[in-house]
Amino acid sequence: MKLEQLLEQLEYVCVQGTTDTEVRNLVNDSRKVEEGSLFFCIKGAVTDGHQYVPDVVAKGAKVLVVQDEVEAPADVTVIRVADTRYAMALISAAYFGYPANEMRIIGVTGTKGKTTTTYMVKSILESAGYKVGLIGTIEAVIGEERIPAHNTTPESYTIQEYFRRMADAGCQVVVMEVSSQGLMLERTAGIPFEIGIFTNIEPDHIGPAEHASFEDYLECKSRLFKQCKYGILNADDEHLEAILKGHTCEVETFGLSGKAGVRAENMKLVSRPGYLGIAYTVSWKNAAVEKSSDEDDTTRFDVEIDIPGKFSVYNSLTAIAICRHFKVGIEDICKALKTAKVKGRVELIKVSDEFTLMIDYAHNAMALESLLETLREYHPHRLVCVFGCGGNRSKLRRYEMGEVSGRLADLTVITSDNPRFEEPEAIIEDIVTGMNKTDGKYIKITDRKEAIAWAIHHGEPGDIIVLAGKGHEDYQEIRGVQYPMDERVLIREILEEDEKK
Repeated sequence: MKLEQLLEQLEYVCVQGTTDTEVRNLVNDSRKVEEGSLFFCIKGAVTDGHQYVPDVVAKGAKVLVVQDEVEAPADVTVIRVADTRYAMALISAAYFGYPANEMRIIGVTGTKGKTTTTYMVKSILESAGYKVGLIGTIEAVIGEERIPAHNTTPESYTIQEYFRRMADAGCQVVVMEVSSQGLMLERTAGIPFEIGIFTNIEPDHIGPAEHASFEDYLECKSRLFKQCKYGILNADDEHLEAILKGHTCEVETFGLSGKAGVRAENMKLVSRPGYLGIAYTVSWKNAAVEKSSDEDDTTRFDVEIDIPGKFSVYNSLTAIAICRHFKVGIEDICKALKTAKVKGRVELIKVSDEFTLMIDYAHNAMALESLLETLREYHPHRLVCVFGCGGNRSKLRRYEMGEVSGRLADLTVITSDNPRFEEPEAIIEDIVTGMNKTDGKYIKITDRKEAIAWAIHHGEPGDIIVLAGKGHEDYQEIRGVQYPMDERVLIREILEEDEKK
């Protein structure tokens, strides 16, 4: 492909060489450069791609996209831009033929709820006959293919590659999680989002390697609403006004309060052994969407979802608000929400007719506290929490999670998570330090399978048992090696072993 075609949407200066150059591939990893490559000199937190210029030129790179001055042989074209990450996003879109223009793109941002919301939207739209691609924290889904994720929002080149494959596979819609990091690092630059979603925002991802402050975190989230046609936002979030600062989209809202455009009313918890859910009535004024003359002023219908908690109401309201734009029928919405499941997000696993067992990804204190407080609302006989903490991570997280579980769970089974290069027992003792700030009861079982088996075998009628921390992960990382370990498989093995006894 000619360089001049790749640069057509970009402001740049050709420092040397010619834009008539043929480009064979795009690369931002110096190890992957080959003859005819275009190399992006990305300034990262750890390394600066500009320092690899001699190496990539020696390997055959014919075009360098830079934001600082570099020295290169005369036969190498040097393109200077203000921001190489932004340039990589736009050039990647051009390289793959602007595939986003062939589909309707939905972006979901927020501290919590992104993953569940994207799967709910996918479920509803597919039930209405749409073919939907997905990009998110757990995986990218292209037709029947599922690609495990490394980042919530991949690098811009990878996003555009996925878009191209999705368009070629016949996808009409893509729903994707849009992280604050993805927005800050320009991974989503140039994407023509039809709909942008804001779920909520809380202090998170603040630190040297992420956002300098909560204000910076909030500002990055707000960028989505300068890049979409319609913005659908949580009316009940106290930071709504700040998120909308400088927005360029048409605004719609959802929530529980009277000011929300799409609103949930008459919420009630639904529970029985092995099942937790929530039911409510959804309503909206029809003036917000195109309607025929014989429609009533307000639409109302009842919804029940098989995922517990008020946060599930918000997630499902978001999905409903999105799907109004696709003219999805109420029957399809209700049916899809009833069956929508997200791997590792309050995922109910049937093991007994007497108590409830679930798997959830809660792996920090804030998420664990939200989960356990939600489950306490169902008034279980006992709330049992099985969890561990990752190695080579902040000890503060261990203390905090121990204290949260000690305060909110009736019994905690402390076990191993991903110990990495630490000893599991040492991590467990750090969790105990936090537990000892409370009166919470606990036991220690290092082996995770044994811990799960103990919890199942000691389950009492009316208990809710939650396996926290691993969620969708299907491995355990020990000393640099990822060993297969899926909690669903462990549960199945435990039940099969019990049958043989």
